[in-house]
Amino acid sequence: MKSIVIKRSIVISGHKTSISLEDAFWSGLKEIAEAQGASLSETVTEIDRARRQNNLSSAIRLFVLGHIRDQKMRGRV
Repeated sequence: MKSIVIKRSIVISGHKTSISLEDAFWSGLKEIAEAQGASLSETVTEIDRARRQNNLSSAIRLFVLGHIRDQKMRGRV
């Protein structure tokens, strides 16, 4: 199964940057942001502030995965 990586520009803390993620992670990130009533930029800014990884794309993937795991543990998935 091939996964398409999509590169998008986004503003983080007032700075424009490019992020490359697989389409499934972009979709998951958008769903999480909408559920939290936040924009994609606001959500990524929060991930950027809290990350422990040097790579922002990896931090976003871990954030989405963690969110899905939390939902599963709560019986919502």
